[in-house]
Amino acid sequence: MSRFLVPIVVFAIMIPIFIIGLGRNKSELPSPLISAQAPTFTLPSLRDENVFVGSESYKGKVALVNVWATWCAACRTEHPYLMELARRGDVPIFGLNWRDQREPALDWLAQLGDPYFEIAYDEDGRVGIDWGVYGAPETFLIGTDGTVLFKYISPMNERVWQQEFLPRIQAAEGVN
Repeated sequence: MSRFLVPIVVFAIMIPIFIIGLGRNKSELPSPLISAQAPTFTLPSLRDENVFVGSESYKGKVALVNVWATWCAACRTEHPYLMELARRGDVPIFGLNWRDQREPALDWLAQLGDPYFEIAYDEDGRVGIDWGVYGAPETFLIGTDGTVLFKYISPMNERVWQQEFLPRIQAAEGVN
């Protein structure tokens, strides 16, 4: 009798765990980088392989670091909103072109527009590993002191901007 009861009890315990897990917002996966210094890096610029960009580029600024690639369908969905954010000029957007090819990425920007202040080219994905990138798109909010304030996984949109990023940016800048 007890050998039948144990699987039933284990299954009964697992059901609430699965329900809680399904209810979580997958775009808000925890990151060990939150409240820690953003990883330092220097990479060739996507636009000019003879120029190097990296973490020094956004030093002293509240900034977004957006991880994207041309093979990423969700990045294409997100791109028009990034163009809108760049037009508004609320915060500079730095791109990390991740595990991509240079020419298709440059063509993408020529066709769809370029919302980025600077773009680091992470061809082999090693810097993405340091940042704990799961996939693209991912957007990190960096504080003026270089700490990661927030990480968002999924395409950015106005609701996410208003609810998640803007309050954190205002707090980082000391705006009420």
